[in-house]
Amino acid sequence: MAGHRQTAESQTIGEQRFKVLLVEDNPGDARLIQESLAETPGDPFDVETADRLTTALRRLGDGGIDAILLDLALPDSRGQETFDKAKAQAPTVPIIVLTGLGDEAMALKMVKEGAQDYVAKIDLNGSLLSRAIRYAIERERGDQQIRKFNEELEHRVRMRTAELEEANQELESFSYTVSHDLRAPLRHIDGFARIVIESHGAQLGPEGQKYLERISAAAQNMGAIIEDLLKLAQVGRQQLNLQLASLGALIEQIRSEFITETQGRQIEWRLGALPELQCDAGLVKQALSNLIGNSIKYTRPREQAVIEIGQVVAKGTPAFFVRDNGAGFDMKYADKLFSPFQRLHHAKDFEGTGIGLATVRRIIQRHGGRIWAESEVDKGATFYFTLEPVADAFLVRRG
Repeated sequence: MAGHRQTAESQTIGEQRFKVLLVEDNPGDARLIQESLAETPGDPFDVETADRLTTALRRLGDGGIDAILLDLALPDSRGQETFDKAKAQAPTVPIIVLTGLGDEAMALKMVKEGAQDYVAKIDLNGSLLSRAIRYAIERERGDQQIRKFNEELEHRVRMRTAELEEANQELESFSYTVSHDLRAPLRHIDGFARIVIESHGAQLGPEGQKYLERISAAAQNMGAIIEDLLKLAQVGRQQLNLQLASLGALIEQIRSEFITETQGRQIEWRLGALPELQCDAGLVKQALSNLIGNSIKYTRPREQAVIEIGQVVAKGTPAFFVRDNGAGFDMKYADKLFSPFQRLHHAKDFEGTGIGLATVRRIIQRHGGRIWAESEVDKGATFYFTLEPVADAFLVRRG
């Protein structure tokens, strides 16, 4: 290996010097390249040579090289192997591949795999080679800046994600603890209010009894909210227990649980064929129960209620749906549907805590899916949702 001209630390006036490692076993080609670079205006290049790949790799290991001029055909290595080893030894140093006649296809392949450029030996001249080296160095520096920026961005995203996950866990833990601890005093308030009404109601008179009834009703409503908050918090805390579950069987279980509430009502159930899926059966049942329960509740004013459950392609995506002909809602408020405590109907018309749909969304998201709704006031509503394996199940069922 021989040095040429000044060291890398030396500077020309107003111009940086670059140290180039020329890996070339043909002495004539090596001399031609050195002389071509020496003729470059300002003479900004210091050239070191190596006629073997092993020699080049050893020099690269010492650092300080700004660019590599690499012949792929060497006595101790050829073609792809030559490039791969040089790139692995100095991944941030730009490589300009030197090609002979008929080697352009290989050179293009090396460019695709990380070489910055290639130059045909037959076309060599100082201007062309100098420009290729300069451009290669600038492109590599730009690539390094982009990689550094991406790495920093990915690190920040990971840190921020970890912080958010920790904050969410703390919030869910807090919500769970507070909700759990509030249940006992609320039961006491409701219980003692009932005792006073039953044991001392006559002494209080109608107005006193009315106030106690309101206290009891408020305590019960608060208790329902707390129970729903606990369910919402538990969805985020518990691990998914994935198992093969029949959605049709889950729906039949849910319908049987609503027998008392639907007693005496005219409800037409339209149930489509539904698949078996890998899911957390308990959570999915909870989500379906909330959606079906809403349909039962909001179709209450209808003389003939219709509730339909099935699967369909919605917006190009295989999805499940729960549809009814109930009260519906104005779509301009659709973005509020799945937030806790958001209600689109008066409590005096339809009871509820405003947490059920937030819980449904959390369950669907935990299964890798999404949920959305379409509705019109007084014309019913349709809730669509996807689960991660829904596409495969849909295709199997339809295939």
